[in-house]
Amino acid sequence: MNFRRVRAVIRKEIKHILRDPRSLLMALAEPMLMLMLFGYALTLDVDRIPTLIYDQDNSAQSRELIQKFASSRFFEIEGYPRDYATIEKGINRNKIFMGVVIPARYGENIAGDQNESVQILIDGSDSNTASIALGYVNSVVRTYSLQVRNAAQNQHAGFQVNVPIDAQMRIWYNATLESKNYVIPGLIAVMLMLISALLTSLTIAREWEMGTMEQLMSTPVRPAELVLGKMSAYFLVGAIDTVIAVVVGLFLFQVPFRGSFLLLAATSCIFLFGALCWGILLSAITKQQLLAYQLGIVTSFLPSFLLSGFLYAIENMPWWIQVLTHFVPARYFVTILKGIFLRGVGLQVLWVDCAFLIGFSLLVFVLATLKLRQKLA
Repeated sequence: MNFRRVRAVIRKEIKHILRDPRSLLMALAEPMLMLMLFGYALTLDVDRIPTLIYDQDNSAQSRELIQKFASSRFFEIEGYPRDYATIEKGINRNKIFMGVVIPARYGENIAGDQNESVQILIDGSDSNTASIALGYVNSVVRTYSLQVRNAAQNQHAGFQVNVPIDAQMRIWYNATLESKNYVIPGLIAVMLMLISALLTSLTIAREWEMGTMEQLMSTPVRPAELVLGKMSAYFLVGAIDTVIAVVVGLFLFQVPFRGSFLLLAATSCIFLFGALCWGILLSAITKQQLLAYQLGIVTSFLPSFLLSGFLYAIENMPWWIQVLTHFVPARYFVTILKGIFLRGVGLQVLWVDCAFLIGFSLLVFVLATLKLRQKLA
């Protein structure tokens, strides 16, 4: 390994980057654009659910139940219809998402020993939101019904009945349950994988298409030196993208940061190295810029977005998909980022994911070097 030849390749690539300011600007602006789009548009928070409430009882208990819905931040009361047709029409026209029907004699029944049900009509076309909304409704209805029944029993018995168990919930790491707090750290991994792979996926293919690869073949530059030189030039661009993403996440979206900046920097560098080498490997395999670009999209963005745990829980996937996710490097980096940002954990917890990242980076570097050696032979 001759670092003088590596520096020569780095200078060559830096000059090429500077001669194409539009691509450089795009590489630096894309992280900000993706963070803005995903940070503001992609929200998994289910609140302010448009709701109609059909009260057939009109009792003090039913009005108190309605007040429970109105005072909750999860529901937005749009009106109080007097028939089912209005609720059905509202759901069909996407004016509301849910209807609540309080049956007649609701207050009388829950005050006694009889069971009573509240009918919930939900738009099931969005199954995820529907299941979350149903959980919110069940919590409100059951909690209020239990309060009313206990109050009635206490009144009849003439003394206060204490509940033997008082369950109190405490949420760790994301107390406000805001989706942006775990979307933004995961998005950093997806964004870096995409940009890094695309930055270097064209570099070797461009050399072949421009006919300059033959000139490189006639120089003493070795395959490993060529990979390191080309990767290092784009590593600086990737590092700037990382800083932009972290700064925007911390100061614009107010994502909490509880871990070590040093560990974040080290793991980001390892991930960048592997992602850049992956782009070089694709470029060396295809020898065509268009094909290398398409493969870069398919093998970087889609697996990172769908199989990394960025949005979708890996535990809920079929077992064979879960096995497949172990081959997606973004999976380990997403775990590391969420651990550093939200949990504040260190290497004592994240060392396995860090080891997998290091193994991936070294493996891709070796494969890219071997592939270039075949091309240069």
